Amino acid sequence: MADHQNPPITALATPWGSSAIAVIRCSGSGAIELVDRIFVPAGKLATAAPNSVHHGFVVDPDSRARLDEVMVVLLRAPGSYTGEDTVEIMCHGSSAGIQRILAVLLAIGFRQAEPGEFTLRAFMAGKLDLTRAEAVNELVSARTAEAHEMALQRLSGALEQRINAIKARLVTLLAAVDIQLDYPEEDSGEVVIAPEAVVEVRDQIRELLASYRTGRIYQQGVRVAIAGRTNAGKSSLFNELLRQDRSIVSETAGTTRDYIESTIALAGVPVRLYDTAGFRDSSERVETEGMRRSQEILDAADLVLYVIDAGEGVHDSESAMLQQLRDSGRLVGVWNKIDLPAAGARSAPHGFTAVSLNSGAGLPQLIELISERILPASLTWNGEPVIDSLRQKQLLEAADSALGHVLEGLARQIPVDAVALDVEEALHSLGAITGEVTTEDVLSAMFAGFCVGK
Repeated sequence: MADHQNPPITALATPWGSSAIAVIRCSGSGAIELVDRIFVPAGKLATAAPNSVHHGFVVDPDSRARLDEVMVVLLRAPGSYTGEDTVEIMCHGSSAGIQRILAVLLAIGFRQAEPGEFTLRAFMAGKLDLTRAEAVNELVSARTAEAHEMALQRLSGALEQRINAIKARLVTLLAAVDIQLDYPEEDSGEVVIAPEAVVEVRDQIRELLASYRTGRIYQQGVRVAIAGRTNAGKSSLFNELLRQDRSIVSETAGTTRDYIESTIALAGVPVRLYDTAGFRDSSERVETEGMRRSQEILDAADLVLYVIDAGEGVHDSESAMLQQLRDSGRLVGVWNKIDLPAAGARSAPHGFTAVSLNSGAGLPQLIELISERILPASLTWNGEPVIDSLRQKQLLEAADSALGHVLEGLARQIPVDAVALDVEEALHSLGAITGEVTTEDVLSAMFAGFCVGK
């Protein structure tokens, strides 16, 4: 990551591609004056009031030829997102037009922003802490309403406030230690750090740690594969879950020769859904390759919807795979075509849901079961702040470990000043979550995953 001074930087803040409007963000020392050099009417921006919007044209700095008609938003330090002078240029969303404007911005003195550099500057200016900085990226990448709401909550500072409240408890414990060390003659003989107080703080940390799985599943989602023998109804199930015809449905076995994927939301969780090639004995090279790829998808899936034709029952060749999926806890069995005479009186195997994907019978119950398996009740978001970054999790684990050492020290009755060192270690880890304590390497790794214009 570049140095933390504020040379002027620029980047496209909206996605590349044709659109009605694109936004080019400019920030840093002299940003307003630089943009003023390529803006018509000339001289308007340099003297403009903060938080103002201006209509005009971006022009070539040499020929003064017009490049695009634009609206410009002007924000003066420290009242901008980055805390610096900022200009946001709203231009037409033509890739060619965007490239021309970016080219002249770079030519007059702006530098191409690095990934996350605008948010990094906001952090360095004290506009937000690291939990809120991470929430910016999470908000942009949220794929369901629930994930969006969780990220918005963190962006508003809910997680930061929770961490700060825990830190305040530890600071109170350290203050009592300092008083005893500074005024030993007033030692009343009472325990300065009560184990019960440490346990309470540790419970709060562990509650946040337990929220990690919830945060991750809403943000990252799950992979669900539909598998089974050829012509069992896999593509029909895929289309039903998508509520559109994406996979070709045919009575001809082997119609799907490669996997098809799409994204849906179930129970507020983003689901990457795969329709895989059906399994059967085949010497045909393309079909065999499709089955090999399907097996790779199954191996990586978090959940497998295994479809069996009720008229044919379970084939001997499927038994081993079904047992493996049961043992791994990833199996959702689908007993399909129960409406056909061939199904007869054959009952569904234990753990399978009987459905007719043709008539829709049993489908609501199957979708409810899939939703429950994707998001167990224990992981459902209760509205409280959660963590969803590995960085936060590891730092909370470090704080939890340090407080474990505090309890061990108190039990062994070691000197209170030695115990206080572990309390300080826990405080240090919590401070690193919000960014009070951090390093260049940590910041570089964290912001590298951001979009360039954020």
